[in-house]
Amino acid sequence: MLDALRQPLESGRITVHRAAGAAEFPARCQVVLAANPCPCGNAGSSRQPCECPPATVRRYLGRMSGPLLDRMDIRVRVPRVTTGLIRGEDGSTPTTAQARATVAAARAAMRSRLAGTGWTRNAEVSGAWLRGPGRAVPGASTLLDHALDLGTLTMRGWDRTMRLAWTLADLQGADRPDDRHVRDALALRSAL
Repeated sequence: MLDALRQPLESGRITVHRAAGAAEFPARCQVVLAANPCPCGNAGSSRQPCECPPATVRRYLGRMSGPLLDRMDIRVRVPRVTTGLIRGEDGSTPTTAQARATVAAARAAMRSRLAGTGWTRNAEVSGAWLRGPGRAVPGASTLLDHALDLGTLTMRGWDRTMRLAWTLADLQGADRPDDRHVRDALALRSAL
């Protein structure tokens, strides 16, 4: 059932076919998926060992197909919340107002860069633009190119990682993504 999301996530449109005809609807959305690392939820925990057999874990994680995961730009492993983690916060987390200002500045830079292209967000730019006018600084995509050559990254994954690198560059006020932005984008994409 989850694989039915693949095409709408890619095209930003969903088409419903019925006997009387077909209707097309916009489907641009932000998808957030959450899953335990295994059926018992303890895989990777230092406090409680996972007792799930490896075949059970593979079957559990296999419910989300590779093509669907390839369309997820950010994959983050979230540690279990503990009271020590909550009390250990050092105040370095930005306030809502600070985060809003950072995002507003990034969006302004994005709008300015994409003016006249027909796109309004990094998520919409084409792969051709990313490899042409929207190219990162020289040498920044070497890591992605190597992963593509090895087969550990698809062309769709290359494009999605570079779009994420553009967003990271915008958030940090950089003119173009450099190797640090690309490395961070790839790390955010590979965190599972």
